Amino acid sequence: MPGVVASLEGPEDAPVLVLGNPIGTTRSVWDFQVPVLSRYFRLLRLEWRGHGAPAARSWAPPGPYTIAELGADVLTALNAYGFERVGYAGVSLGGMVGLWLAAHVPERVSSLAVCCSALVPLPSAESWRERAALVRSSGMDAIAGMVVPRWFTPSFVARSPALVDAVVGMLRGTNPQGYAGCADAIASMDLRPLLGSVKAPALVLSGAEDPAAPPAQGAITARGIAGSRLVVVRGASHFAHYQTPGPVTDALLGHFLTTITG
Repeated sequence: MPGVVASLEGPEDAPVLVLGNPIGTTRSVWDFQVPVLSRYFRLLRLEWRGHGAPAARSWAPPGPYTIAELGADVLTALNAYGFERVGYAGVSLGGMVGLWLAAHVPERVSSLAVCCSALVPLPSAESWRERAALVRSSGMDAIAGMVVPRWFTPSFVARSPALVDAVVGMLRGTNPQGYAGCADAIASMDLRPLLGSVKAPALVLSGAEDPAAPPAQGAITARGIAGSRLVVVRGASHFAHYQTPGPVTDALLGHFLTTITG
């Protein structure tokens, strides 16, 4: 299907849980969570335009994209599989899209988890537009070194170089047009006005050492969604689910086991 490529794992009769990726990554970025979550949920893992599997990388229309367009891509996938109501967990860009979905199509999202996601472009809209222009002109290698300090703590980079290299490989394998279009979507977003429209039970996760979406952003998100809960993950940066998978997986499992409905 155009826009999003997806894979399914877990029991066919289990409630559906959608997993949305950060920009510049593939569905494999969730590999640490899959063995646990797939025992209880039918996992639908997505890949954005120009990201991931060859079929997704090949479909990367010229940008800019918007968060609304990426949300519509998710709805296309849900409709194609016949999923009417799902839980949704997203990291970074994936969380931004999840907030849009929960606010605009609340009947489709029964429960939400937002991990390491900002509400406005950080550090600035212009920085994201510059990044988009850079990859359009020079390719993905131009930003590969730039993102590592924003995604992982220095201690994780030092002790787990192979895991870091795996994520950088995902980034380098992304279609520059797809990455740039998604970067433009982040540059143009302001999700703050949507928070009051999110009615699904919500879990907000922040990495304690995340420079890209600091815990203060998570606190604003949690305050804006009635009844939501904020969890700050110690020792984690922007890829908290990848760097500290145990606490994040436990938090996701506990949240969705009690709130997701099919």
